[in-house]
Amino acid sequence: MATDSQFRDEPCFVISVAARMIGVHAQTLRYYERVRLISPSRTEGRQRLYSVADIERLRRIKALTEDMGVNLAGAEIAIKLMMRIEQLEEELKGLTAEVDRLRTQSGATRGRRAANSQI
Repeated sequence: MATDSQFRDEPCFVISVAARMIGVHAQTLRYYERVRLISPSRTEGRQRLYSVADIERLRRIKALTEDMGVNLAGAEIAIKLMMRIEQLEEELKGLTAEVDRLRTQSGATRGRRAANSQI
């Protein structure tokens, strides 16, 4: 069964819909693309398509620029830092799971050794 996270990066919104969802003009999205804050997918006919992940990124950019008064250069740096933090959190989850797996494995091995030494 497909999960929401599998469709997060799937391009599905045309520029007019994406602009309406975010509350900006389509020209603003074109400008963000020109300054490389976002890079939507393109159809064979060169129509821009935005994914849910793109929409989330654009909402962050809008919040940074409009609500917090950050300029676009600052917004770009903040977005990159947020993305890096998310990557590091995912790595940490993976490493934590690996440590837990090794601890469980080590505990089972110690238990077998203790049982064998009592025989």
